[in-house]
Amino acid sequence: MSDTILEMRGITKKFPGVTALDDVNLTVERGEIHAICGENGAGKSTLMKVLSGLHPHGTYEGSIILDGVEVQFRDLNESEEKGIVIIHQELALSPFLSIAENIFLGNEMVKNGLVDWNETNHRAGVLLARVGLKENPTTPINQIGVGKQQLVEIAKALSKDVRLLILDEPTAALNDTDSDHLLGLIRQLKELGITSIIISHKLNEIAAIADNTTIIRDGHTVETLDMSDPEATQSRIIRGMVGRPLDQRFPDHIPTIGEEVFRIEDWTVHHPVQHERRVVDSADLTVRAGEVVGLAGLMGSGRTEMAMSIFGRSYGREISGKVFVRGKEVNTKGVPEAIEAGIAYVSEDRKVYGLNLIQDIRTNISSAGLGKLVGRLFINGNQELHVAEKYRADLNIKTPSVLNLVNSLSGGNQQKVSLSKWLYTEPEVLILDEPTRGIDVGAKYEIYVIINNLVDSGKGVLVISSELPELLGMCDRIYTLSAGRITGCLDADEADQESLMHLMTMEEEA
Repeated sequence: MSDTILEMRGITKKFPGVTALDDVNLTVERGEIHAICGENGAGKSTLMKVLSGLHPHGTYEGSIILDGVEVQFRDLNESEEKGIVIIHQELALSPFLSIAENIFLGNEMVKNGLVDWNETNHRAGVLLARVGLKENPTTPINQIGVGKQQLVEIAKALSKDVRLLILDEPTAALNDTDSDHLLGLIRQLKELGITSIIISHKLNEIAAIADNTTIIRDGHTVETLDMSDPEATQSRIIRGMVGRPLDQRFPDHIPTIGEEVFRIEDWTVHHPVQHERRVVDSADLTVRAGEVVGLAGLMGSGRTEMAMSIFGRSYGREISGKVFVRGKEVNTKGVPEAIEAGIAYVSEDRKVYGLNLIQDIRTNISSAGLGKLVGRLFINGNQELHVAEKYRADLNIKTPSVLNLVNSLSGGNQQKVSLSKWLYTEPEVLILDEPTRGIDVGAKYEIYVIINNLVDSGKGVLVISSELPELLGMCDRIYTLSAGRITGCLDADEADQESLMHLMTMEEEA
């Protein structure tokens, strides 16, 4: 048998007005870890949907060769029968079912016409042990974190006798510890003879784990790199992805910092269920006009909870403290009041909280500032279209039309729509929660430029990010948060990853 497990030859996939894939070729060797890189919208996920049958045979051109034999998958079930399992970036787990129920959903352990729960939970326990997850199989999915949910997805794949595992951005929502554990598991699966295809924007992870890397740009195959080759550097991958060298990850920027634009004093937030628990504890923070301020903290430190509680008290209870905009205390008891005060918040989860995926781009962009478009009780449709077209041009949103649905866009372009939505409210301070999560280096650079342009106009920006290099590359000052308390604030020229991590892991003061 050949060492090649998979060949995709001349794959072309078209959507109305868009050619997503154009004569793409991919060869994957048996037992390897093969990475696929490309900018958002390059066609990576579309190619994997073709492979898995989500885009069925007949809707694309080209051929798929599995173990030397051409296959024609009409749906996901047919590809899974051949041992191909795909794990999407948005995990396909039912939050209210148990771990065991999720693992065997659609593949139940049945005895005498009924689900055999003893066998179901026993087999789930065996699979959890294989992936290194120490959880009771009866635990509901919504009671475990995203990192553990990823492991449940892999356990589910193993229950289907997977031979070729496809992981789409598997570590995008994970912290460093969970990411390392997941990558270690993928290496273990390789030792068991399981082939993996990983789509990822985290080039350091690709360099650490991949045997070969295929680069796709604008729906075309650029090249496949042997990662053991000394020339297969991150810079080489970036050049292939964006079509040019990207010598600087962050744009040059000389800040012009003015007066204070935003301040919170003694901000305290209690957990919505565990009322005695302080999620944010007596926090003080300022942002000045023309300044990009970072907020660094480990998962669970209270970063997002702080941002959401400030923005219209969208999180928590028994919230106390003061909020000031341009030196004036403001009322943020609800989201409309926060917007009126000049505060905007771009959520870390654009698909759930940031955008309406089944509405068009135009409607999403105008949704937070509809009051500016209402005349005589009706929305001015022509003005709304004009606004959407303006932001499409200004932020370089790649789409044939602003009347297209948001879910047709790549992750990076969805994030630009989310930014447009809040920029249209003309905020004094923009809070960005993980603004570049799950997007490629080219789109990241474009968003960094947008941030710099905003502060150059005299506004303030607060950036929350799990990526310390991003905070160090973009921010003028960086606050650190640990167990809900502000533990320090460093100027950019005195901060490094080590000093930030030290402050992020400080014990709560007695």
